[in-house]
Amino acid sequence: MKTAVIFFSYDGNTAFVAQLLKKVLNADLVQLSLKDEKKRGKIASIFWGGGMVFSGKKPPLKPYDFNPAVYDLIILGSPVWAGSPAPPLKTFLSQTPVTGNKLALFVCHGGGPGKSLEKFKALVSGNEIVSAADFVMPLKNKEEAQKKITEWVAKI
Repeated sequence: MKTAVIFFSYDGNTAFVAQLLKKVLNADLVQLSLKDEKKRGKIASIFWGGGMVFSGKKPPLKPYDFNPAVYDLIILGSPVWAGSPAPPLKTFLSQTPVTGNKLALFVCHGGGPGKSLEKFKALVSGNEIVSAADFVMPLKNKEEAQKKITEWVAKI
């Protein structure tokens, strides 16, 4: 099965999970990157990210190369921002026609997933969602994250 992992990571947690998925599934990896590369402090990033979520903004992304038609499974990953998937995923989904595909979704968070997975599923309606998972601070819980990925991948 040809698999792609598409993800956005702000602090490295989502990238960590994406890299493990790449290894386990021998998947192609596409990291979404913001055109605005400015790093913000913890408090500033909360206001900046939350502001984008609440205002519905879709931040510009650096160019990426991805054709969903060549994949049997697409895994989308995002950090949780204000109880939602990060806005760069909205940008990606508005620019790339991802419909009629088999998808798996994951989110990374430090304080709970909230309704992020439900909101994520709503963003990708018109696809078959085969599985969804959330990871709690995977960079601080690497062994637990690796175990959960192994179990999750077996269910996909």
